[in-house]
Amino acid sequence: MNSYTNNDFIRKIADRVQSEGLVQKTYSDVVDASGHQYVDLVQEGGGLYGIALLGYTYVLELAGIRFFNLAGTSAGAINSMMMAGLGKVGEKVSVHTLEMLISKDLSELVDGDQRIWKLIQRHMHNKNWKYLLTVWNIRRIRHAIGSHLGLNPGNDFQTWIEAHLAEKGIHTMADFEVHRAIMPDLFERTSGKKLSIKPELKLITSDITSKSKITFPEMAELYWQEPDQVNPSVFVRASISIPFFFMPLTVSDVPDAGSFEDPDLPKSKTRWRKHTGFRGRIPHTVHFVDGGMLSNFPIHAFHKKGVPHKPTFGARLSTWRTEAYPVEGLKDFCGAMIGTMRQLHDYDFLLQHPDYKQLICSIDCDAKKDDQGHSKFNYLDFNMKESTKIELFRHGAAKAFEFLKAFNWLRYKQTRADLSK
Repeated sequence: MNSYTNNDFIRKIADRVQSEGLVQKTYSDVVDASGHQYVDLVQEGGGLYGIALLGYTYVLELAGIRFFNLAGTSAGAINSMMMAGLGKVGEKVSVHTLEMLISKDLSELVDGDQRIWKLIQRHMHNKNWKYLLTVWNIRRIRHAIGSHLGLNPGNDFQTWIEAHLAEKGIHTMADFEVHRAIMPDLFERTSGKKLSIKPELKLITSDITSKSKITFPEMAELYWQEPDQVNPSVFVRASISIPFFFMPLTVSDVPDAGSFEDPDLPKSKTRWRKHTGFRGRIPHTVHFVDGGMLSNFPIHAFHKKGVPHKPTFGARLSTWRTEAYPVEGLKDFCGAMIGTMRQLHDYDFLLQHPDYKQLICSIDCDAKKDDQGHSKFNYLDFNMKESTKIELFRHGAAKAFEFLKAFNWLRYKQTRADLSK
Protein backbone atom coordinates (compact mmCIF):
# COMPACT_ATOMS: atom_id res chain seq x y z
CA MET A 1 0.00 0.00 0.00
CA ASN A 2 2.77 2.44 0.95
CA SER A 3 4.38 2.09 -2.46
CA TYR A 4 1.20 3.57 -3.96
CA THR A 5 0.16 6.24 -1.44
CA ASN A 6 3.24 6.96 0.66
CA ASN A 7 5.83 8.09 -1.86
CA ASP A 8 7.30 11.46 -2.76
CA PHE A 9 5.05 11.92 -5.81
CA ILE A 10 1.75 11.32 -3.98
CA ARG A 11 2.88 13.13 -0.82
CA LYS A 12 3.67 16.19 -2.93
CA ILE A 13 0.19 16.10 -4.45
CA ALA A 14 -1.36 15.69 -0.98
CA ASP A 15 0.62 18.67 0.29
CA ARG A 16 -0.50 20.81 -2.66
CA VAL A 17 -4.14 19.82 -2.11
CA GLN A 18 -3.78 21.38 1.35
CA SER A 19 -1.51 24.33 0.57
CA GLU A 20 -3.41 25.46 -2.54
CA GLY A 21 -6.77 25.48 -0.78
CA LEU A 22 -8.42 22.59 -2.59
CA VAL A 23 -9.88 21.27 0.67
CA GLN A 24 -11.68 24.58 1.24
CA LYS A 25 -12.85 24.93 -2.36
CA THR A 26 -16.54 24.49 -3.22
CA TYR A 27 -17.39 21.55 -5.46
CA SER A 28 -21.01 20.84 -4.58
CA ASP A 29 -24.05 22.10 -2.68
CA VAL A 30 -24.61 18.75 -0.96
CA VAL A 31 -22.64 18.40 2.28
CA ASP A 32 -22.65 16.46 5.52
CA ALA A 33 -22.12 17.63 9.10
CA SER A 34 -18.37 16.97 8.80
CA GLY A 35 -18.09 19.32 5.84
CA HIS A 36 -17.56 16.64 3.19
CA GLN A 37 -18.93 17.57 -0.22
CA TYR A 38 -20.79 15.02 -2.32
CA VAL A 39 -20.59 14.41 -6.05
CA ASP A 40 -21.89 11.75 -8.40
CA LEU A 41 -19.19 9.86 -10.26
CA VAL A 42 -19.11 8.13 -13.67
CA GLN A 43 -16.04 6.03 -14.52
CA GLU A 44 -15.05 4.90 -17.99
CA GLY A 45 -14.10 1.36 -18.94
CA GLY A 46 -10.57 0.50 -19.97
CA GLY A 47 -9.26 -2.78 -18.54
CA LEU A 48 -6.06 -2.32 -16.54
CA TYR A 49 -6.23 1.43 -17.20
CA GLY A 50 -8.75 1.30 -14.35
CA ILE A 51 -5.88 1.45 -11.86
CA ALA A 52 -5.64 5.14 -12.75
CA LEU A 53 -9.22 5.57 -11.53
CA LEU A 54 -8.02 4.69 -8.03
CA GLY A 55 -5.43 7.48 -8.15
CA TYR A 56 -8.13 9.87 -9.34
CA THR A 57 -10.62 9.03 -6.57
CA TYR A 58 -7.85 8.98 -3.95
CA VAL A 59 -6.97 12.62 -4.62
CA LEU A 60 -10.63 13.71 -4.72
CA GLU A 61 -11.06 12.19 -1.27
CA LEU A 62 -7.98 14.08 -0.03
CA ALA A 63 -9.84 17.25 -1.05
CA GLY A 64 -12.81 16.30 1.14
CA ILE A 65 -15.00 14.99 -1.69
CA ARG A 66 -17.22 11.96 -1.12
CA PHE A 67 -19.16 9.94 -3.67
CA PHE A 68 -22.93 9.52 -3.79
CA ASN A 69 -24.34 8.07 -7.03
CA LEU A 70 -21.88 5.81 -8.87
CA ALA A 71 -21.89 4.56 -12.45
CA GLY A 72 -19.44 2.85 -14.74
CA THR A 73 -18.70 0.37 -17.48
CA SER A 74 -16.23 -2.52 -17.40
CA ALA A 75 -13.25 -1.31 -15.30
CA GLY A 76 -15.43 1.63 -14.26
CA ALA A 77 -18.10 -0.85 -13.16
CA ILE A 78 -15.57 -2.73 -11.03
CA ASN A 79 -14.48 0.44 -9.27
CA SER A 80 -18.06 1.68 -8.88
CA MET A 81 -19.25 -1.57 -7.31
CA MET A 82 -16.31 -1.86 -4.94
CA MET A 83 -16.52 1.78 -3.90
CA ALA A 84 -20.18 1.16 -3.08
CA GLY A 85 -19.65 -2.22 -1.44
CA LEU A 86 -16.39 -1.90 0.48
CA GLY A 87 -17.30 1.33 2.23
CA LYS A 88 -20.40 3.22 3.26
CA VAL A 89 -21.64 6.51 1.83
CA GLY A 90 -19.56 9.29 3.39
CA GLU A 91 -16.49 7.13 4.02
CA LYS A 92 -13.19 7.17 2.17
CA VAL A 93 -13.35 4.18 -0.14
CA SER A 94 -10.39 4.43 -2.52
CA VAL A 95 -7.93 2.85 -0.11
CA HIS A 96 -10.23 -0.17 0.36
CA THR A 97 -10.43 -0.71 -3.39
CA LEU A 98 -6.68 -0.23 -3.75
CA GLU A 99 -6.01 -2.83 -1.04
CA MET A 100 -8.27 -5.25 -2.89
CA LEU A 101 -6.34 -4.66 -6.10
CA ILE A 102 -2.80 -4.98 -4.79
CA SER A 103 -3.61 -8.15 -2.82
CA LYS A 104 -4.62 -9.93 -6.05
CA ASP A 105 -2.38 -11.56 -8.62
CA LEU A 106 -4.21 -10.14 -11.64
CA SER A 107 -2.82 -12.84 -13.94
CA GLU A 108 -5.18 -15.26 -12.17
CA LEU A 109 -8.10 -13.44 -13.79
CA VAL A 110 -6.94 -14.91 -17.10
CA ASP A 111 -8.44 -18.31 -16.29
CA GLY A 112 -8.53 -19.89 -19.75
CA ASP A 113 -5.93 -21.83 -21.79
CA GLN A 114 -2.59 -20.51 -20.54
CA ARG A 115 -0.86 -21.50 -23.80
CA ILE A 116 -3.05 -19.03 -25.69
CA TRP A 117 -2.50 -16.35 -23.08
CA LYS A 118 1.28 -16.70 -23.38
CA LEU A 119 0.96 -16.22 -27.15
CA ILE A 120 -1.12 -13.07 -26.66
CA GLN A 121 1.39 -11.73 -24.14
CA ARG A 122 4.21 -12.39 -26.56
CA HIS A 123 2.39 -10.35 -29.20
CA MET A 124 1.68 -7.51 -26.76
CA HIS A 125 5.31 -7.15 -25.79
CA ASN A 126 6.91 -7.81 -29.19
CA LYS A 127 4.24 -6.16 -31.37
CA ASN A 128 4.61 -9.11 -33.73
CA TRP A 129 1.69 -11.08 -35.15
CA LYS A 130 3.69 -14.02 -36.52
CA TYR A 131 3.40 -16.05 -33.30
CA LEU A 132 -0.39 -15.76 -33.32
CA LEU A 133 -0.79 -16.47 -37.01
CA THR A 134 0.84 -19.89 -37.23
CA VAL A 135 -1.63 -22.56 -38.35
CA TRP A 136 -1.51 -24.45 -35.05
CA ASN A 137 -2.13 -21.35 -32.94
CA ILE A 138 -4.95 -20.15 -35.19
CA ARG A 139 -6.65 -23.51 -34.75
CA ARG A 140 -6.23 -23.39 -30.98
CA ILE A 141 -7.64 -19.86 -30.68
CA ARG A 142 -10.45 -20.62 -33.13
CA HIS A 143 -11.45 -23.71 -31.15
CA ALA A 144 -11.50 -21.80 -27.85
CA ILE A 145 -13.59 -18.96 -29.25
CA GLY A 146 -15.79 -21.18 -31.42
CA SER A 147 -16.62 -23.53 -28.55
CA HIS A 148 -17.08 -21.00 -25.76
CA LEU A 149 -17.34 -17.60 -27.51
CA GLY A 150 -14.37 -16.41 -25.50
CA LEU A 151 -10.90 -17.37 -24.27
CA ASN A 152 -11.47 -17.02 -20.53
CA PRO A 153 -14.45 -18.17 -18.42
CA GLY A 154 -14.21 -15.17 -16.08
CA ASN A 155 -14.99 -17.39 -13.08
CA ASP A 156 -11.94 -16.28 -11.12
CA PHE A 157 -12.92 -12.66 -11.67
CA GLN A 158 -16.45 -13.16 -10.37
CA THR A 159 -15.24 -15.18 -7.39
CA TRP A 160 -12.77 -12.40 -6.55
CA ILE A 161 -15.48 -9.73 -6.51
CA GLU A 162 -17.90 -11.98 -4.65
CA ALA A 163 -15.38 -12.79 -1.90
CA HIS A 164 -14.61 -9.13 -1.15
CA LEU A 165 -18.30 -8.22 -1.01
CA ALA A 166 -18.90 -11.17 1.31
CA GLU A 167 -16.33 -9.76 3.74
CA LYS A 168 -18.69 -6.80 4.13
CA GLY A 169 -21.70 -9.07 4.64
CA ILE A 170 -22.98 -8.57 1.08
CA HIS A 171 -24.19 -11.80 -0.52
CA THR A 172 -27.28 -10.55 -2.32
CA MET A 173 -28.68 -7.33 -3.71
CA ALA A 174 -30.92 -7.18 -0.64
CA ASP A 175 -27.77 -7.11 1.52
CA PHE A 176 -26.28 -4.46 -0.74
CA GLU A 177 -29.34 -2.21 -0.39
CA VAL A 178 -29.14 -2.46 3.42
CA HIS A 179 -25.44 -1.59 3.25
CA ARG A 180 -26.04 1.45 1.02
CA ALA A 181 -28.86 2.73 3.20
CA ILE A 182 -26.40 3.44 6.04
CA MET A 183 -25.28 6.99 5.41
CA PRO A 184 -24.80 10.34 7.16
CA ASP A 185 -27.38 13.11 7.14
CA LEU A 186 -26.93 15.30 4.08
CA PHE A 187 -27.77 18.97 3.77
CA GLU A 188 -28.16 21.65 1.11
CA ARG A 189 -25.17 23.94 1.57
CA THR A 190 -26.82 27.37 1.40
CA SER A 191 -30.18 26.73 3.08
CA GLY A 192 -29.09 24.08 5.56
CA LYS A 193 -32.13 22.03 4.56
CA LYS A 194 -31.84 18.32 5.28
CA LEU A 195 -32.01 16.26 2.12
CA SER A 196 -33.83 12.96 1.66
CA ILE A 197 -32.04 11.21 -1.21
CA LYS A 198 -31.07 7.63 -1.92
CA PRO A 199 -27.77 6.68 -3.59
CA GLU A 200 -27.89 4.89 -6.95
CA LEU A 201 -25.54 2.46 -8.63
CA LYS A 202 -25.57 1.98 -12.41
CA LEU A 203 -23.41 -0.64 -14.12
CA ILE A 204 -23.62 -0.83 -17.91
CA THR A 205 -23.59 -4.05 -19.93
CA SER A 206 -24.76 -5.20 -23.38
CA ASP A 207 -27.46 -7.84 -23.84
CA ILE A 208 -26.65 -9.07 -27.34
CA THR A 209 -29.62 -11.46 -27.34
CA SER A 210 -32.26 -8.70 -27.29
CA LYS A 211 -29.79 -6.10 -28.67
CA SER A 212 -30.20 -3.87 -25.62
CA LYS A 213 -28.05 -1.60 -23.47
CA ILE A 214 -28.68 -2.78 -19.91
CA THR A 215 -28.22 -0.95 -16.63
CA PHE A 216 -27.83 -3.09 -13.52
CA PRO A 217 -29.18 -3.42 -10.90
CA GLU A 218 -32.30 -1.53 -12.02
CA MET A 219 -33.01 -3.87 -14.95
CA ALA A 220 -32.26 -7.10 -13.09
CA GLU A 221 -36.00 -7.87 -12.97
CA LEU A 222 -35.80 -8.71 -16.68
CA TYR A 223 -33.50 -11.67 -16.12
CA TRP A 224 -34.14 -13.00 -12.60
CA GLN A 225 -37.36 -13.97 -10.84
CA GLU A 226 -35.96 -12.71 -7.53
CA PRO A 227 -33.49 -9.95 -8.42
CA ASP A 228 -32.96 -9.01 -4.79
CA GLN A 229 -31.38 -12.46 -4.26
CA VAL A 230 -28.80 -12.07 -7.02
CA ASN A 231 -25.18 -11.60 -5.94
CA PRO A 232 -24.01 -8.13 -7.11
CA SER A 233 -20.80 -9.67 -8.47
CA VAL A 234 -22.89 -11.04 -11.36
CA PHE A 235 -23.64 -7.50 -12.57
CA VAL A 236 -19.94 -6.60 -12.61
CA ARG A 237 -19.10 -9.83 -14.43
CA ALA A 238 -21.68 -8.92 -17.10
CA SER A 239 -20.13 -5.49 -17.58
CA ILE A 240 -16.52 -6.68 -17.98
CA SER A 241 -17.15 -9.39 -20.59
CA ILE A 242 -14.61 -8.11 -23.15
CA PRO A 243 -15.68 -9.80 -26.42
CA PHE A 244 -13.60 -12.90 -27.25
CA PHE A 245 -11.25 -12.28 -24.30
CA PHE A 246 -13.87 -13.27 -21.71
CA MET A 247 -16.73 -15.63 -22.42
CA PRO A 248 -20.11 -13.87 -22.40
CA LEU A 249 -22.04 -14.04 -19.16
CA THR A 250 -24.99 -16.34 -19.85
CA VAL A 251 -28.25 -16.20 -17.89
CA SER A 252 -30.83 -18.95 -18.40
CA ASP A 253 -34.43 -19.46 -17.23
CA VAL A 254 -35.38 -15.86 -17.90
CA PRO A 255 -38.79 -15.01 -16.31
CA ASP A 256 -41.76 -15.44 -18.68
CA ALA A 257 -39.47 -16.86 -21.38
CA GLY A 258 -41.23 -17.77 -24.59
CA SER A 259 -44.09 -15.33 -24.10
CA PHE A 260 -44.87 -11.84 -25.38
CA GLU A 261 -45.72 -8.92 -23.14
CA ASP A 262 -49.34 -7.82 -23.43
CA PRO A 263 -49.28 -5.11 -26.14
CA ASP A 264 -52.36 -3.48 -24.61
CA LEU A 265 -50.60 -2.74 -21.33
CA PRO A 266 -49.27 0.80 -20.90
CA LYS A 267 -45.50 0.93 -21.17
CA SER A 268 -45.12 1.76 -17.47
CA LYS A 269 -46.79 -1.54 -16.56
CA THR A 270 -44.40 -3.66 -18.65
CA ARG A 271 -40.83 -4.72 -18.02
CA TRP A 272 -39.12 -5.33 -21.37
CA ARG A 273 -40.79 -2.48 -23.23
CA LYS A 274 -40.28 -0.11 -20.30
CA HIS A 275 -36.59 -0.82 -19.89
CA THR A 276 -35.43 -1.64 -23.41
CA GLY A 277 -38.23 -1.15 -25.93
CA PHE A 278 -37.95 -4.84 -26.87
CA ARG A 279 -41.27 -6.18 -28.21
CA GLY A 280 -40.32 -9.69 -29.27
CA ARG A 281 -40.75 -13.07 -27.63
CA ILE A 282 -38.91 -13.07 -24.30
CA PRO A 283 -35.78 -15.25 -24.70
CA HIS A 284 -35.06 -18.28 -22.53
CA THR A 285 -31.34 -17.51 -22.40
CA VAL A 286 -29.43 -14.26 -22.82
CA HIS A 287 -25.77 -13.43 -23.36
CA PHE A 288 -24.03 -10.35 -21.99
CA VAL A 289 -20.83 -8.81 -23.32
CA ASP A 290 -18.83 -5.79 -22.19
CA GLY A 291 -20.96 -2.70 -21.66
CA GLY A 292 -18.28 -0.78 -23.53
CA MET A 293 -19.67 -2.16 -26.76
CA LEU A 294 -22.51 0.34 -26.42
CA SER A 295 -21.56 2.90 -23.78
CA ASN A 296 -18.02 2.84 -22.43
CA PHE A 297 -18.38 6.17 -20.62
CA PRO A 298 -22.01 6.50 -19.43
CA ILE A 299 -21.73 10.14 -18.44
CA HIS A 300 -25.48 10.50 -19.08
CA ALA A 301 -26.31 8.14 -16.18
CA PHE A 302 -27.55 10.75 -13.69
CA HIS A 303 -28.51 13.57 -16.02
CA LYS A 304 -31.52 15.70 -15.03
CA LYS A 305 -32.77 18.99 -16.37
CA GLY A 306 -32.15 22.21 -14.50
CA VAL A 307 -29.40 23.24 -12.09
CA PRO A 308 -28.16 20.26 -10.04
CA HIS A 309 -27.41 20.31 -6.31
CA LYS A 310 -24.26 18.28 -6.98
CA PRO A 311 -22.16 17.74 -10.08
CA THR A 312 -21.64 14.46 -11.94
CA PHE A 313 -17.89 14.15 -12.25
CA GLY A 314 -16.59 11.92 -15.02
CA ALA A 315 -13.26 10.09 -15.06
CA ARG A 316 -12.31 9.36 -18.67
CA LEU A 317 -9.47 6.92 -19.33
CA SER A 318 -9.15 7.31 -23.10
CA THR A 319 -8.35 10.24 -25.37
CA TRP A 320 -10.88 12.47 -27.10
CA ARG A 321 -11.39 12.41 -30.86
CA THR A 322 -8.59 14.80 -31.70
CA GLU A 323 -7.24 12.87 -34.69
CA ALA A 324 -8.70 10.72 -37.47
CA TYR A 325 -8.15 6.99 -37.08
CA PRO A 326 -5.97 5.56 -39.89
CA VAL A 327 -7.39 2.48 -41.63
CA GLU A 328 -4.55 0.81 -43.47
CA GLY A 329 -5.37 -2.85 -43.05
CA LEU A 330 -7.67 -5.38 -41.38
CA LYS A 331 -6.31 -4.72 -37.89
CA ASP A 332 -6.91 -0.96 -38.21
CA PHE A 333 -10.31 -1.57 -39.78
CA CYS A 334 -11.49 -3.76 -36.89
CA GLY A 335 -10.06 -1.35 -34.32
CA ALA A 336 -11.81 1.61 -35.91
CA MET A 337 -15.17 -0.18 -36.00
CA ILE A 338 -14.96 -1.29 -32.37
CA GLY A 339 -13.78 2.14 -31.23
CA THR A 340 -16.71 3.78 -32.98
CA MET A 341 -19.23 1.42 -31.39
CA ARG A 342 -17.76 1.89 -27.90
CA GLN A 343 -17.84 5.68 -27.90
CA LEU A 344 -20.55 6.92 -30.27
CA HIS A 345 -23.47 6.88 -27.81
CA ASP A 346 -21.42 8.80 -25.25
CA TYR A 347 -20.12 11.32 -27.79
CA ASP A 348 -23.68 11.90 -28.96
CA PHE A 349 -24.75 12.80 -25.41
CA LEU A 350 -21.81 15.19 -24.99
CA LEU A 351 -22.62 16.79 -28.34
CA GLN A 352 -26.09 17.58 -27.02
CA HIS A 353 -24.86 18.53 -23.51
CA PRO A 354 -21.46 20.22 -23.94
CA ASP A 355 -21.66 21.60 -20.39
CA TYR A 356 -20.58 18.16 -19.14
CA LYS A 357 -17.08 18.75 -20.45
CA GLN A 358 -16.59 21.02 -17.43
CA LEU A 359 -17.10 17.94 -15.25
CA ILE A 360 -14.82 15.47 -17.03
CA CYS A 361 -11.26 14.68 -16.03
CA SER A 362 -9.31 13.38 -19.04
CA ILE A 363 -6.84 10.84 -17.67
CA ASP A 364 -5.92 9.67 -21.19
CA CYS A 365 -4.00 6.51 -20.30
CA ASP A 366 -3.84 5.44 -23.94
CA ALA A 367 -1.97 8.63 -24.87
CA LYS A 368 1.09 7.90 -22.71
CA LYS A 369 4.07 6.74 -24.80
CA ASP A 370 7.40 5.14 -23.96
CA ASP A 371 10.79 6.15 -25.40
CA GLN A 372 10.13 4.11 -28.56
CA GLY A 373 6.79 5.81 -29.17
CA HIS A 374 4.75 2.76 -28.17
CA SER A 375 1.83 2.89 -25.75
CA LYS A 376 3.20 2.96 -22.22
CA PHE A 377 0.22 1.10 -20.75
CA ASN A 378 -1.67 -1.88 -22.15
CA TYR A 379 -5.24 -2.30 -20.96
CA LEU A 380 -5.05 -6.11 -21.29
CA ASP A 381 -1.68 -6.58 -19.59
CA PHE A 382 -2.80 -8.74 -16.68
CA ASN A 383 0.88 -9.47 -15.98
CA MET A 384 1.59 -5.76 -15.57
CA LYS A 385 4.68 -4.94 -13.52
CA GLU A 386 4.09 -3.46 -10.09
CA SER A 387 6.06 -0.37 -11.07
CA THR A 388 3.71 0.17 -14.03
CA LYS A 389 0.64 -0.18 -11.82
CA ILE A 390 2.07 2.44 -9.47
CA GLU A 391 2.76 4.72 -12.43
CA LEU A 392 -0.87 4.35 -13.56
CA PHE A 393 -2.06 5.23 -10.04
CA ARG A 394 0.18 8.31 -10.01
CA HIS A 395 -1.03 9.33 -13.46
CA GLY A 396 -4.66 9.25 -12.28
CA ALA A 397 -3.72 11.20 -9.15
CA ALA A 398 -1.90 13.91 -11.09
CA LYS A 399 -4.81 14.34 -13.50
CA ALA A 400 -7.25 14.57 -10.59
CA PHE A 401 -5.22 17.38 -9.02
CA GLU A 402 -5.22 19.33 -12.30
CA PHE A 403 -8.98 18.83 -12.63
CA LEU A 404 -9.76 20.02 -9.10
CA LYS A 405 -7.69 23.16 -9.59
CA ALA A 406 -9.55 24.04 -12.79
CA PHE A 407 -13.10 23.09 -11.74
CA ASN A 408 -15.44 25.98 -10.93
CA TRP A 409 -18.75 24.95 -9.34
CA LEU A 410 -20.33 28.39 -9.53
CA ARG A 411 -19.46 28.70 -13.20
CA TYR A 412 -20.91 25.27 -13.91
CA LYS A 413 -24.16 26.12 -12.12
CA GLN A 414 -24.40 29.33 -14.12
CA THR A 415 -23.90 27.37 -17.33
CA ARG A 416 -26.75 25.05 -16.39
CA ALA A 417 -28.96 27.98 -15.37
CA ASP A 418 -28.36 29.66 -18.73
CA LEU A 419 -29.26 26.41 -20.54
CA SER A 420 -32.49 26.20 -18.56
CA LYS A 421 -33.77 29.57 -19.75
